[in-house]
Amino acid sequence: MSITTHCEYPAIAKDASRDGFAVLVHAKAPALAPAAAKAARAPLDLVMVLDVSGSMGGRKLALLKQAVGFVVDKLGPHDRLSLVSFSCDARRLTRLTRMSDAGRASTERTVESLAAGGGTNIKEGLREAAKVIDGRRYRNAVTGVILLSDDQDNYTLSSRSFYWVAVSPRIVDIEQELVPPSLIRTGDGSSPPIHTFGFGTDHDSAAMHTIAEATGGTFAFIGNEAVIQDSFAQCIGGLLSVAAQEARVAVECVSPGVRVRSIKSGRYKSRVDANGRTAAVEVGELYADEERRFLLFVDVPKAGATDDVASLMKVSCTYRDVATGQSVDVAGEEVAVKRPVEAPEAEPDVEVERERLRVQAAEDIAAAQAAAERGEHAEASEMLSRRRMALRQSPLGASGDAGCAELAAELGELSERVGDRREYDLSGRASLLCGMSAHSQQRTSVKVGRARYATPAMRKMVDLSVKTREQQRQQQQAQAQPSPPSRTTMPPPPPPSTAKPALAKNLVRRYHRFLRLK
Repeated sequence: MSITTHCEYPAIAKDASRDGFAVLVHAKAPALAPAAAKAARAPLDLVMVLDVSGSMGGRKLALLKQAVGFVVDKLGPHDRLSLVSFSCDARRLTRLTRMSDAGRASTERTVESLAAGGGTNIKEGLREAAKVIDGRRYRNAVTGVILLSDDQDNYTLSSRSFYWVAVSPRIVDIEQELVPPSLIRTGDGSSPPIHTFGFGTDHDSAAMHTIAEATGGTFAFIGNEAVIQDSFAQCIGGLLSVAAQEARVAVECVSPGVRVRSIKSGRYKSRVDANGRTAAVEVGELYADEERRFLLFVDVPKAGATDDVASLMKVSCTYRDVATGQSVDVAGEEVAVKRPVEAPEAEPDVEVERERLRVQAAEDIAAAQAAAERGEHAEASEMLSRRRMALRQSPLGASGDAGCAELAAELGELSERVGDRREYDLSGRASLLCGMSAHSQQRTSVKVGRARYATPAMRKMVDLSVKTREQQRQQQQAQAQPSPPSRTTMPPPPPPSTAKPALAKNLVRRYHRFLRLK
């Protein structure tokens, strides 16, 4: 991994102190070597928990089979896959099976045999998945769970209030009643993430988002059912490229009087010691080339008369290399600012400002979601519109920065979906929760192919999925059209008939003869 830092301003005057001086810490995971990517990557244990209730019948089930088939095809011979289906209850369709030729063929037959019927019992599906995970005698280096559902859990949560953000016990209810204890995220990283997918507009987005949050996974809203395969592809593109685990960023202040006030770390657990002299962020698992940005707000005292440069802090990182299993220490760099007698006016650092704007937008998305749950839809929409306008009018936004433009477009789309109860219930709630999941974890889940947070491996897998879907569409069209008859088998055209013209000529002659005799 690599660690780089950016200070809000390059210099602070000697006789000036700054409270809440922003320092950006940027961590990036190592890349997988292209030539050895398959050999070097860590093998995966994957459990797919699939809703096969009655609402999944017809086209939905056909799309699900196609998407799961794509996942099966992309797993390697050292990866293992277990399929769990659930409706009224849950069934383990396949044990954890290596995706050898035989294992892949057997799993593909199981996928084709899926049938829809019954209710929706997410709790039983996750309980069966926990049995698969906990019962392993051997464990691959990477573990993940994919949960897909298109409906409300009508066995465990049917009597619960749906509006959950304003009343925090709702979150606790979902976590305690749906997620088995062994799958809830712990500090030691032993529990696998559950990546949840809300399929269509009738799923319980609150439950799916809470399950993802409780386990360290992402929540994705598949509003367009046709792209379910691309959504799965984006997820496994990450799972098949995990490069670092147990990553941790540590901060130690250097100059006397410098103290860390707070850290904007999203969903990642951060800690600041009581005296503010040390701090840390638990990053956990990272995909190859994946990046994390954390804003630290630091109190900087006045400088001494002879201090021309002040060392604020040292930033380091530790992680476990998944390919080798070895622990790695990254020294990072020392963060320093110049301390001239007079500091010239300067624009804020672009990287710091870009991250500050992103954090502000993410906080407003969460605030708008809470307002919408209280029924304050106009206020929620206005909140997002104001943030969008502020973003576009900021110096960075006005300069045409691509990241700001993308963020402004996201805020505009969310503002439209939160403006009234009907639209919010249909897609707004899921869209906002999906955006909150992506921004809090800095991992893509909002839209397939969106540049923000997507890694090269994820983009490549999505491109393969799109290409595969197009090929399948063309094959289906070709099969649906009747084949034209072959030229070699087409019978020759019949010779032109001469009977009728000859008969007509004889009749004409007889008529003229009759006239002459008369």
